[in-house]
Amino acid sequence: MRRPFALLAGALLVAALAVPASAADGDKSFTIEDPRITESSGLAASRQHPGIYWTHNDQDTGAYLYAVDSGTGRTVATITLTGVGTPRDVEAVAIGPDDQIYVGDIGDNDGVQWDHVWVYRLPEPRTLEDRTVRATQYVVTYSDGSRDAESLVVHPKTGRVYVIDKQEDGGHLYEGPATLSASGTNVFRPVAPIDLWATDAAFSPDGRRLAVRGYFGGILYDWNDGRPKRLERLDVPLQQQGESVTYSADGSKLMYGTEGVGSGVRAEDAPGASEDSGAPSGGGSPAASGEDGGGGDGADGNVRMGALAVAVACAALFGLRRVFRRR
Repeated sequence: MRRPFALLAGALLVAALAVPASAADGDKSFTIEDPRITESSGLAASRQHPGIYWTHNDQDTGAYLYAVDSGTGRTVATITLTGVGTPRDVEAVAIGPDDQIYVGDIGDNDGVQWDHVWVYRLPEPRTLEDRTVRATQYVVTYSDGSRDAESLVVHPKTGRVYVIDKQEDGGHLYEGPATLSASGTNVFRPVAPIDLWATDAAFSPDGRRLAVRGYFGGILYDWNDGRPKRLERLDVPLQQQGESVTYSADGSKLMYGTEGVGSGVRAEDAPGASEDSGAPSGGGSPAASGEDGGGGDGADGNVRMGALAVAVACAALFGLRRVFRRR
């Protein structure tokens, strides 16, 4: 029986080392390695593909979304959107119910005041590969005139779309219609003040919390049925140009991104996560790695978890050998 057991041991060892146990979690700091991604302005954790984050450039040569593997920092799929016009200033991405991706072309690069902006919606691909996907385009206006905005969120339970405008002295949460119309204009109306110069925002996976970030800080709100109630300050890491935030898929971490080539995504503990999902709580102490998250706790964690997997596999293997020897 020695040869079959040796082959099994080799297979278990290769599997454990090839797929680190923490790689699929998607809650570790990482660095975006794709040289095409120079202005990562939005970030959204995939619900279908563990450890994958969707991002995009502020301005690009077309309408593109990039699926980045947080375990390696590499792009594993590039999605080209059709059915939309030429993007002007794409600032946000979010995932709503039924694995629908929403993209906010809502900025005002160069100080232009647009009389309307756009939101794009597309289904998240079930397989990760380069492909073209037809999106639905929605025309958006604001009830009180043009706004500069970089934050778009979609409630994970109701599917309602919200935008937060960007003002130095604080902006407002704008609520869209209960259901967006692809044939008409969708008017967004202010419903609550936001006490921050907001560059991005994200709902917790259960929809109970709204995290809003700026360049130098952040605020966590209780969603409070669409009338946000301020809870506490967020421990936002100091980054080159902090433009994005999302919850990890399990809600245990807040992932903070920045623009720039080889930009880092920092993982911080999400406040109240232990109450909502059984994850560790806390305000988000800095990760063990540097800002770019390239090696730090993510790589060390992978090694530790991989080694543990090997140890468990070997223990099980030798236990089986003892059983077979007794027969």
